[in-house]
Amino acid sequence: MAMTSRERVTTALQHHTPDRTPVFEYVLLSPVADRILSRPYAADPANWEAVVAARGWAGAVRQNAIDRVELAARLGHDMLYVYPPPPEPSKSAIAEPEPVPDDPVERLRRRNERAAAAPPPSDRDMLIYALVREEMHARGMDLPILAPAYAHGVWTDVDLMQTMLLAPDVAHAHFALATRRALALVERYLALGIEQIGVGGDFAGNRLIISPDLYRRFIVPEVRTVSRRIHAGGAYAVNASDGNLWPVIDDFLLATEVDGYLEIDMHAGMDMAKLKASHGARITLYGNLDCGNTLSFGTPEAVRAHTLACLEAGWGNGGHILCASNAIAASVPLANYLAVVNAYRDMFGLPEFHPDAAASR
Repeated sequence: MAMTSRERVTTALQHHTPDRTPVFEYVLLSPVADRILSRPYAADPANWEAVVAARGWAGAVRQNAIDRVELAARLGHDMLYVYPPPPEPSKSAIAEPEPVPDDPVERLRRRNERAAAAPPPSDRDMLIYALVREEMHARGMDLPILAPAYAHGVWTDVDLMQTMLLAPDVAHAHFALATRRALALVERYLALGIEQIGVGGDFAGNRLIISPDLYRRFIVPEVRTVSRRIHAGGAYAVNASDGNLWPVIDDFLLATEVDGYLEIDMHAGMDMAKLKASHGARITLYGNLDCGNTLSFGTPEAVRAHTLACLEAGWGNGGHILCASNAIAASVPLANYLAVVNAYRDMFGLPEFHPDAAASR
């Protein structure tokens, strides 16, 4: 008997075998999303200003919710990744910019001061989640939601990385404030019944951009604090970072006490079969279709073979949810994304997907 989407995702997260691998898309952007919807996708940041200009901010947030749910319905997704859209533009006077210090430690210290004074997430920030649930209810859908509380990345943050070495106390203060921000989001998500919460943040490319020791000292304890609060609230914590994480994989997945691993970067060496063997009994693996290379530049035939191989590698005792390693962006041709969708559907005996037929329903 076929499972519901919620049953399928929950079964996979609990490391039991679902009727089929759950599927969703982490970030699906234009032009693929536009083509499937037959209109500009309101949840694409590139379309946001035009949607706000046409509908006003509140109307744009509602259209964002409608488009997310409709896209998931047409593609047969089992869950949704939903992040708040840009806030409503402020009408207050623009303050004069402060002089920028030459010292990276002082620059980070000032950032910490601003972070300490920042307000917590507002009801307006959370509006998208109520509207997504409202839209799902109207369509008779019940998909679990993944929401972001990413706050502990270091990607491109040169000031932070330098300060970790030059003034560890200032860097520790930065990460403690990041944890405070993440926990404030977590509290709002838990109150809304969000089932999965993303934590962590990027700290690697083809190799780590900070040392394993710095990752363990500065980041692991903070992410673990967030994970524990998520678990206490009955939700799942999902750690996310691109890049080659093998040098710290136990720290990233076990020491942080997370339940899942998102943004699995195949091109950087994070192989699904190897991860399944090493950590698949405890960690749910989200991915790892290679969006930056195979999906962007391969043939539809190569994409199909890649999708089937990923599904085979992730199968067995749950613990796998299919999606791309990161975003389906403009570099991914529609034909290649349809090859992903239809390889999945063919493997599990579902009817072939055609965007024109989906749009006509």
